[in-house]
Amino acid sequence: MVIIEAATEDDVPQIMEIELEAISPPWTHGALLSEIYNLDSLFAVARYADDTGNRRQGAEIRARENSSVLGFLILRRMADEGELLQIAIDKAARREGVADSLMEEALRYAEDNALVSVFLEVRKSNAAAIALYGKHGFEPVRFRKDYYSSPVEDAVLMVRK
Repeated sequence: MVIIEAATEDDVPQIMEIELEAISPPWTHGALLSEIYNLDSLFAVARYADDTGNRRQGAEIRARENSSVLGFLILRRMADEGELLQIAIDKAARREGVADSLMEEALRYAEDNALVSVFLEVRKSNAAAIALYGKHGFEPVRFRKDYYSSPVEDAVLMVRK
């Protein structure tokens, strides 16, 4: 079972490790800390939990030795819209439903905050992410040429109303 909870300063080093393998270019330590304290942001982490909701301690079930963060998500609210800024899952925890759990939390946050729409950009080549977003009701609306660097690539702008 996966639980979703608010990210803390203590989670930032683990989040940065996940970012290094999943996001290019990764955010800085300061940028991540800023989002933790941004009242207009949902910054959530996913962790394994047992049936009682307590974090499991056994190393055999952790995605990364000495780490309990399986993935994270940052969604920022702007007036009545939201922007999904980041979602990343530890390589060892992929295909276990972690991304779905984080997306469900983001959509609950959007509903609780009366957001009319949530949008995001995704690399055009990232078929797995595009499929995840489509599964959660996001639809492509346009492309942004050369939006990404390292490497340069177009982005697909997706929206869920």
